[in-house]
Order: sequence, then structure tokens, then C-alpha cells
Amino acid sequence: MIDVLYFAWVRERIGFPKERVETTAATVADLVAELKAREPRYEAAFADLTALRVAVDQTLSTFDAPLAGVREVAFFPPMTGG
Repeated sequence: MIDVLYFAWVRERIGFPKERVETTAATVADLVAELKAREPRYEAAFADLTALRVAVDQTLSTFDAPLAGVREVAFFPPMTGG
């Protein structure tokens, strides 16, 4: 089981901030594919991966990051400063 966290507009599209997911995904990209196949709201949230960032166990990562041993994956839009 992996905790999946959603922030900002990703959370708004999916409808909740966090869920526990049972997955056979090997990478973050595989997890996204599983989530997108669930319902249209996931498809909408993950439609443009270039507009998303991902953190694996609270470390900024990439979509090809492996999920073996991972406890948490978070999805969020890019941060801007100012």
C-alpha cells in the first residue's frame, strides 16, 4: 500500500487530498497509468504530466522513479516563487 497525496488543483480535480492505494506499479508513471484508468476525474488530473511534479517519500523525483519500498507519493503543480 502506498499513500498518494494530491495538492492544489490536482486535489480539486480528484476531490480529496489523500488516499491509500494498493498497486502493482513499478514506477510513478505506472502508478499514474493505473490511477488514470480508474475514473474520468483522475484522467483529468493527470492529463498533462508536464504540468505536474512528483515527490517520492518527500523527495522531489521523476515519473520514472521506482516504487519498490516507497511509502508515499505526492503530486503537485510546479511551485513558483516571488
